[in-house]
Amino acid sequence: MLYHLFDYLDQQFDLIGAGVFRYISFRAGMAAVISLLITITFGKTLIAKLRQFQMGESIRDLGLDGQMEKQGTPTMGGIIILSAIIIPTLLFGDLANVYILLLLISAVWMGLIGFLDDYLKVKKKNKEGLRGKFKIVGQVVLGLIVSLVIVLHPDIVVRVFDGEGGYNDYKSLVTTIPFVKNNEFQYGWLVPQFLEFGTNVVYILLMILIITSVSNGVNLTDGVDGLAAGTSAIVALTLGILAYLSGNAIFSEYLNIMFIPYSGELVIFCSALVGACIGFLWYNSFPAQVFMGDTGSLSLGGIIAVLAIVIRKELMIPLFCGIFLMENLSVIIQVSYFKYTKKKYGEGRRIFLMSPLHHHYQKKGIHEAKIVSRFWIAGVLLAIFSLATLKLR
Repeated sequence: MLYHLFDYLDQQFDLIGAGVFRYISFRAGMAAVISLLITITFGKTLIAKLRQFQMGESIRDLGLDGQMEKQGTPTMGGIIILSAIIIPTLLFGDLANVYILLLLISAVWMGLIGFLDDYLKVKKKNKEGLRGKFKIVGQVVLGLIVSLVIVLHPDIVVRVFDGEGGYNDYKSLVTTIPFVKNNEFQYGWLVPQFLEFGTNVVYILLMILIITSVSNGVNLTDGVDGLAAGTSAIVALTLGILAYLSGNAIFSEYLNIMFIPYSGELVIFCSALVGACIGFLWYNSFPAQVFMGDTGSLSLGGIIAVLAIVIRKELMIPLFCGIFLMENLSVIIQVSYFKYTKKKYGEGRRIFLMSPLHHHYQKKGIHEAKIVSRFWIAGVLLAIFSLATLKLR
């Protein structure tokens, strides 16, 4: 809103200083600061309101040290995270930009699904919350929306320069694969040429799978104080850098990566996301005064997945989202091995002391604050490695 206001004032009245709003770097910095201030300033009020409405977390006893002390801690703190993302984006983002609109829709949609789940668990005392199949349906709907917009919207293109000062924009589902010199991958390579709409179908199905997997991965990671919020901040910062490079003609040409017109605007959204996650840690770091709940974790996962998809970095998700991937895999491996051994030996056996992975280390007696710190360090290393792939080919 402020972006459009000051752009109008600059063009119509040549207002001194209004032109600064044209710069992505300025608006991104402002979005991060405002987001941080919103979470820190209003977080305490939100916690008080959640306590007032008795929105306390019901803790299931898993035999973990210090676990039952968290009984009654307010949950649904994801409300403040979403507010701190959406408000600065509305203020400083270009609301005519298709990527910004797509991310705002993703945040609100996944936030509503998570809110409903938290509400049923806490207020209605339904231990299961929103049934898993309904969560999956919500994630599938988001996947359909995102992939169909990418396939059909005329502004979502890849720009190729001809070397003579001109360029061509073309619709393509091309994406990036790491460690390869000519690092562009066409989804059409997976489909026989005689299948007319095969590429779009394969693309849509894969995007649904990616959004569902990452969203659930962040949800599983949200098991100890500060882990999901801190890891999401690291991933969001990485995606912000990748969005800036992909949306800048000079840097994309220098790094020999895809130039995606209009995607640089996503830096504003990513900055707000980083500020929201860091600000939330003010109250969520050990010992947590509030939990983000599914309102936060499902929406953060959905947002991260959509961000990666729209800047054509979805195949790099196993790198910069490595923490979420390992949390997901630990549950899949544990459950699969338990079922296999129970069928074969009549007794279920486990690989990990407990899954997801962070609970395994808790069972080993490592304090959760140390687990979180080490996971953050691993997340930073994965982020650096992901950015290094821009030159390591």
